[in-house]
Amino acid sequence: MIIQTELTHFIELFQLPFMQRALIGGILTGIMGGILGSFTILRQLSFFSDALGHSALLGISIGYLLGLNPSLVLLPFVVILALFVSYLLERTRLWTDALLNIISSSSMAIAIITLSFVGQYKGGLDNLLFGDILAIQEMDLVLSGLLLSVSILYIGLTLRTQMLLTVDESLAIARGVSVSTHRMVFIVLLSLVVGISIKGIGVLLVSAFVVIPACAAQLLSRTFTNYVMISVGLGVLSAVFGMVISAWFNLPSGPSIVATQLVIFLTAMLLPRLHSLAH
Repeated sequence: MIIQTELTHFIELFQLPFMQRALIGGILTGIMGGILGSFTILRQLSFFSDALGHSALLGISIGYLLGLNPSLVLLPFVVILALFVSYLLERTRLWTDALLNIISSSSMAIAIITLSFVGQYKGGLDNLLFGDILAIQEMDLVLSGLLLSVSILYIGLTLRTQMLLTVDESLAIARGVSVSTHRMVFIVLLSLVVGISIKGIGVLLVSAFVVIPACAAQLLSRTFTNYVMISVGLGVLSAVFGMVISAWFNLPSGPSIVATQLVIFLTAMLLPRLHSLAH
């Protein structure tokens, strides 16, 4: 009887508009994270996305300080920051991980100091750091849909070029591919995906949302096309199951989704061993 009551309550919960928006938002960001994440880890940009996610807190704090909608400030901020970081990586002799560490840690420090001066800020820092996918609004879904359409269109039209850039950049240059242009476009798309995913996943966890499904897909695929498709599928699967777990057990949404991704990744690691033992 108790289980039936809980199940009825659970079903009714997903009939509420905010839960439906959260579920759609999770699916959209899961697809985007799967598509771009599959290229991100092969191009060794996973730490770049991590630093970008951490630094995005500064953009949010600037929005609060100026009295503007943080979401409107965040997207242009992460794009400018991504291009600036890319410029620094090309122009300086510092190790990549050292430079990204400096940028991410200093940005978070400045952001937290900035938030302490914001009068109307009520201190919901946990929502910024770990996400609140239930706070997703219709405008967020529209932006996610537009960004997903652009990402699919760009990757779809330049798939062979993207594969060549990922596998052998030197060969791509020899064939006349504009490496710098494609790199800049990809970095802009990646920064927008990170920025738009922060509301649901959080500053600290958004990089995992991009990286973990792609890593799991790499363990399960044998061809590049299958790798991208599996990455997308796992991104969506983890978002949906993470949302369900969050709603059922009344847990934070962002951590629930990332924990689900971890379980999927560990399962992907164990499957080949289990298969070999079975034979």
